Order: sequence, then structure tokens, then C-alpha cells
Amino acid sequence: MNKELVLKALEDPLKITAAVLIAGLLFKWYQRQFGTIIDSISHKIPFPLFIALMVIILGLLSSVITAIIAALVLVLIVGNLSLARKDEILLTVLACFSIGLGATLTPIGEPLSTIVTSKMEEDFFYLFDLVGPLVIPGVFVIGFFTAFVVKRNEEIGTKEVQESESYLEIFIRALKIYLFVFGLTMLGAGFEPLINTYLLDLSPKVLYWINMLSAVLDNATLAAAEISPVMTEKTVEAILLGLLVSGGMLIPGNIPNIISAGKLNISSKEWAKVGVPVGLVILVIYFVLLVFFGL
Repeated sequence: MNKELVLKALEDPLKITAAVLIAGLLFKWYQRQFGTIIDSISHKIPFPLFIALMVIILGLLSSVITAIIAALVLVLIVGNLSLARKDEILLTVLACFSIGLGATLTPIGEPLSTIVTSKMEEDFFYLFDLVGPLVIPGVFVIGFFTAFVVKRNEEIGTKEVQESESYLEIFIRALKIYLFVFGLTMLGAGFEPLINTYLLDLSPKVLYWINMLSAVLDNATLAAAEISPVMTEKTVEAILLGLLVSGGMLIPGNIPNIISAGKLNISSKEWAKVGVPVGLVILVIYFVLLVFFGL
């Protein structure tokens, strides 16, 4: 086994693991205070404005606090709001689209961005520069759309507050992320010959739509299997946007989906009813923009 590859695989997960661990501890320590603040703010400003700001801020902040912690914050917020079941699902799915997009802006946001930055051998702001001009406006549009479709229902009252995670759960999650990224680094290296043989000659337009597979397979795994440093930036951009959007369509597609659906008891069918049509619309919009800008 290549010694350099093993060392790289051991090193790549360190930053995102540290971010997940630190953010997880901070969230545990200040969860109660944060919930109180959120409840207060949601009643002091117009509800649509609160929803828009929440979805946008979580989306952008996920690139710093990680998509995992952003999903936990989302669950806490949803639990503090008076929402009918339909609106709870709408808010959760749309916010996870925002988180999934925003988290890719830095290598510590989610495993996908860690793997892509590593495979392309680029710096911290590579993904921000590459997909930021399309991702950031997308986060804002999702935020405004969510504010338009999600309504408060005061008759329902607040739901049971989520229990604080134990220290063991926080450390185990960080360890799982480390092992996951380690495995993806090794997987990506193993797929390199196949990528060079079968994917390099495919049109970015084809790769974009192929990545609808990300709806049922974790998008970080697909990124590890597809991305190659010899690809053009346009090809990498097309692959990434296809993965990011498709990853929000079904629960298995992205880590925030899995966390949020699990803690809020959202079924696969409930998620798909919102995620699939919304994801298809976003995919078409991004495809048109990519073609317009010379894909």
C-alpha cells in the first residue's frame, strides 16, 4: 500500500473532525440558551422573515460549524416552533437543501467538500471560488421560498425539546466522521484508474444528470468515486452541483437529511414528496445557468 496515500488519508479528516467535535461540544453547552433565544426572536420579528433568515444563515454558517451541527441546530429550531406536520416537513427538507449547498463552500463544511478539496489538491477557498457564485444565491432563493410556503400555527404549541446529546455521542460522531473521510480518501484513490478510463471523456452535461444517483447514495461517496484532479473546473463544477442538489432529494443523499429525518421522525415517503419535486426544479435551474455560462 502506498505510504503517501495512507498518510494523506490519515491527515485529510483532521480539520473536519475537529470542527465537528468543537461545534458539537459548544452546541451541547449552549443548547438551552440557544433554544430560548430562538423562541424569543421568532415572536419578535415577522415569522416569514424569521424563517428566511434561519434557512439562509444555517445554509451559509454550515460551511463553518459543519453540516452536521447545522442540522442539529435546525432540529432544535423546528422543535421550538409552532408548526403543523406539513410545514415542519417543508421547513426541514428545504433547510437541508440550503445546508447541503452552503456546507460545500469550505473543506470543513461536510465530507464531500473535504474530499473534493483534497483530491483536487487545492486551498481552503477553492470550492468557495468555484461554486460560491451559484451556491450562495441558491441559498438565498431557498430561504425566501421557504418563508413563502411555511406557515406558523399557534394552536399547535411548541413540541418537546430535544434532549441534549451525551459527551460519548459527540465523540463517537466525530470518530465516525474521521473514519468516513479516511475511507473516502482511500476509495477515491482506488477509483482513479476507472475515472481516467470512463469518466474523463464524458460531457459535463451528462455527468451533471448522472449524479441524480446522489439522491439514493451519499453524495460524498460519489464525489470520491468521480472527481479527478485532471478534470477541468467546469466539469468539477457540474459534478458538484449535480451531487449537492440531488443529495437533498431523498434522506440517504446527505448527512443533514439523515440527522434531521431521524430526530424529527420524518419518513422516506414524507421526505420524497417534498425533496424530489424541489430538487428537480433546482437541478433544471442550475443546469440552465451552467449551460448559459458555457458548460
